[in-house]
Amino acid sequence: MKIRLSLKVGVLVLVILALSACAPQASEMPTAALPAGMAYAEGQEIYFVHTEVSDPQIADLLTNMMFSPVLLVPGLADTPESALANVYVFDNGIEGKGPLGFQPDVFDNPPGSAGYSPLRRLNVVTWKDPAKARLLKSVAEVLAAQSAGEVTIAQPGVVVNMPFVVWDGGKR
Repeated sequence: MKIRLSLKVGVLVLVILALSACAPQASEMPTAALPAGMAYAEGQEIYFVHTEVSDPQIADLLTNMMFSPVLLVPGLADTPESALANVYVFDNGIEGKGPLGFQPDVFDNPPGSAGYSPLRRLNVVTWKDPAKARLLKSVAEVLAAQSAGEVTIAQPGVVVNMPFVVWDGGKR
């Protein structure tokens, strides 16, 4: 009985060793690089990637901006509201590296907060008087500017998959 058990254990060890020898090692694993964008969440710098978007024009814009393909997935527009977080993109104001040539995006719900989702509803922020624009780094600041009548916010119905890669207190 002991010999059979030892033989079974020995065979199991050999099978595991053979399988592990066939498995790719970390140095052999394919690598992929995605260009990260810088934005703000809760006043802190964060970094994220664009992977897919529901709108063909936005897919082209982001592909050209990031020098990396952003895939068109029209079905993202059908994502239930409860599964979406927000991203605020500026179409005038302070010049910068945002997708429309102005300040960086502002995200709500970073990882670890209630409501985090990599799927983002696009909100386009427009300063009523671009000469009075200032850098906004949080959703609270964006909404306060809206309440003060300084900006308008439009939702064109576009959904973008924008997972965070570095955020305050974490990274992938």
